[in-house]
Amino acid sequence: MDQPATFHDLNGASVYITGGGSGVGAALTDGFLAQGANVAFIGRSDASAFVDEMRDKHGRAPLFMQGDMTDTELLHATMQKAAEAHGPLNVLINNAANDKRHSLEETTTEFWDWMIEVNLKAYYFACQEAVRQMQGKGGAIVNFSSISYMMGNAGYPIYTTSNAGITGMTRSLARELGPQNIRVNALAPGWVLTQKQLDMWATPADLAAHLDRQCLKEHLTPEDMIAPTLFLASQASRAMTGQCVAVDGGVVVTG
Repeated sequence: MDQPATFHDLNGASVYITGGGSGVGAALTDGFLAQGANVAFIGRSDASAFVDEMRDKHGRAPLFMQGDMTDTELLHATMQKAAEAHGPLNVLINNAANDKRHSLEETTTEFWDWMIEVNLKAYYFACQEAVRQMQGKGGAIVNFSSISYMMGNAGYPIYTTSNAGITGMTRSLARELGPQNIRVNALAPGWVLTQKQLDMWATPADLAAHLDRQCLKEHLTPEDMIAPTLFLASQASRAMTGQCVAVDGGVVVTG
């Protein structure tokens, strides 16, 4: 998918993406590389084949560091390695998440802790390290939330709780970090049909019902998240911070 805009200030930017080797994250890595950015990402699974694909496509490879982002010390270490390779971060994209289905009745305290660590805690502490690197020069943080909590979706209450928390965290950090010229925004996708979603959750009936809710009658793909993320990361959105932007084909409204 060819992108409709070029964001010239992202050329040469140091960008760090959580979960940048699969799903939406892989599309974002591809999109930032196409803008000339230097991309580093963390992921739990081996992404060597994807790195090779990006090298063949763009003439340079993203820096992949395999690991569990819920290990805060490791997360910070990978972000510091990204800075050593590409310079202090200009852009942080908190993308990685897990929407494993669950109910209130079956939830254990261990599962609660794990879901919060993946879907909220890691975002917070990635912001902490990014801000250390952005001090004195500014930067942009984009936190991926979800319209799931705005819709009041059932079936994964800890996930929706986490995404509501991401939006709240985004607004508070925008206020705290604005004087340092660090912008913090959230992007709330609708139902993006990654391969995981198609394999695990996307039944024909649910797909049809969700498409009926959309104003735009076309299912969303990972590539649909690239341009909005580039916009929020670039100086094209220099006057925007503390916002939650829904990119969902018109399911919810904000404001």
